Amino acid sequence: MEGNTTPQEIHADPGLIVAKLDSWLDGLFRLIPNIAVAIAVTVIFVTLGILVGLGIRRMARNRRRADLGAVIGSVVRWAIWIAGGMLALTILTPSIRPGDLIAGLGIGTVAIGFAFKDILQNLLSGILLLIRQPFAVGDQIVVGDYEGTVEHIQTRATLIKTYDGRRVVIPNADVYTDAVTVNTAFPARRSQYDFGITHGSDTKLAMKVAVDAVVGIERVMADPPPVALSVDLGDFSKVVRLRWWTKSTQADVVHVASDVMLAVEDAFRENGIEIPFPTRTLYLHDRTGTETGGDRGDRSTALPRSETATGGDA
Repeated sequence: MEGNTTPQEIHADPGLIVAKLDSWLDGLFRLIPNIAVAIAVTVIFVTLGILVGLGIRRMARNRRRADLGAVIGSVVRWAIWIAGGMLALTILTPSIRPGDLIAGLGIGTVAIGFAFKDILQNLLSGILLLIRQPFAVGDQIVVGDYEGTVEHIQTRATLIKTYDGRRVVIPNADVYTDAVTVNTAFPARRSQYDFGITHGSDTKLAMKVAVDAVVGIERVMADPPPVALSVDLGDFSKVVRLRWWTKSTQADVVHVASDVMLAVEDAFRENGIEIPFPTRTLYLHDRTGTETGGDRGDRSTALPRSETATGGDA
């Protein structure tokens, strides 16, 4: 009859299943030598990568470039491991040719580059920083809003320890592209402070007194010597600018600046040189008025709130 369908039965043929399993086992046994060679190649390349990485780190450490050795050693180690993995894969599956792997690696590298653009950018920036060395580990630098001592330059970021004991992690790309102030690039650093004196004080005497006071301070360099300059004749004071040199580390700059200000203040006091203080003069105006129908004076003065007159009971 039309429209009737006869269900088809599915018969499992044990012979075919056994033959398929047998072919798989035969293929596995044929691949055992390839698997053994691939494992041996992998072990050799893994060991070689570790040894080469350690050797690069040791060489860099001997040249006081430990961070550069760590980064380059890591990159070389991974390159050797990837090469060993590709070679092991071609041995394990002879149908895959090295050219196909290289072509696939090129396409994969482009895809990985887009996916991990920031990571690769930081890696390359870190390598360039370590090779060119605009600053080194231990230098005190200023990057943007952060200032401190460089602890490490890693593959992704530069670690800075701030002067108050905190750690700042700055991406290498930001460090490489932004302006960086290296405070310890040179052994000496100049500081300055402006001292105001009254118009009645002798400016030349104040300059000499200030320089003499600084010369006797420990950790103030004698070469270049301290210098005092007259830089401003303001409405309320004259300004003497004092300049001196110290070691470039932050601790020396801060502590010596405190000693300089205390010494100059004492020297000014001993030599009769006055430091002006802000002065404000207040004028209280008396307003006397006459009202119709009587002669009454209304004097307006600044009275405390407790003395302000209040109206009586009317």
